Amino acid sequence: MVSVQELLRGARDLPGDSPARDAEILLGHCLDKPRSWLYTWPEAEVSGEALTCFQQLLQRRYRGEPVAYLTGHREFWSLDLAVAPSTLIPRPETETLVEWALELPLPDDTVALDLGTGTGAIALALANEKPGWRVCGADVNIDAVQLASNNALANNLTRVEFIQSDWFDGVEDKLFNLLVSNPPYVEEGDAHLSEGDVRFEPLEALVAADRGLADLEHIVKSSPNYLQTRGWLLLEHGFDQAPAVRELLVRRGFKGVETRQDLAGQERITGGQWFAD
Repeated sequence: MVSVQELLRGARDLPGDSPARDAEILLGHCLDKPRSWLYTWPEAEVSGEALTCFQQLLQRRYRGEPVAYLTGHREFWSLDLAVAPSTLIPRPETETLVEWALELPLPDDTVALDLGTGTGAIALALANEKPGWRVCGADVNIDAVQLASNNALANNLTRVEFIQSDWFDGVEDKLFNLLVSNPPYVEEGDAHLSEGDVRFEPLEALVAADRGLADLEHIVKSSPNYLQTRGWLLLEHGFDQAPAVRELLVRRGFKGVETRQDLAGQERITGGQWFAD
């Protein structure tokens, strides 16, 4: 047998930016205990199935597999979300989009659509903060739709639904107050695709043609057909794509176009307001 403290000390060389945190998450997962328990009981002995579980997950992490895929969970906006290799792993920078959406002067009965919802992270965060809103998440991947629906049930969020749709193709003929999306925006052949957690995430949720702008451009061009007047469109994009996305929005006729920085100071979210002719 070996103690919690000894196991965590031996895992300090895990790959990634936060090896200590990752080791704590993996050990807590195997013990079915919160990370706070590990701090309270560092001398507790670990053996049997829990020890075997931790050793196996460590080996997979050393090979680069994302912690979220190893545990099957990721926290986003204080929500515990199930994740799977069929979807992107929710990331902190996307919370910048949620923050901006919540600041907008929208009515109490807002109808919002999250395009390319994946795990449902954005849609569920909005539904959690705005119980009067009706939120819909759309994804072309039926596995993602099912996963997001399960996440809604697990978090007791009932005023949100998830549908299978290739962008707007399966969306009913209705107008929304708010459209949000974290679409694929990585350029084909980008070096980052062979680094870190991204190596294990689905390419179709990461990569877009035309220097990574194809899906962003499609959403910008189509969104006025689905926005109420004075409705908003907010888009996540790559750190170097803000000028191009701003230009797309301005050329399409959006007003008040601006970009917000993420926690790392990178230009990450660009949006604008639509006024019908």
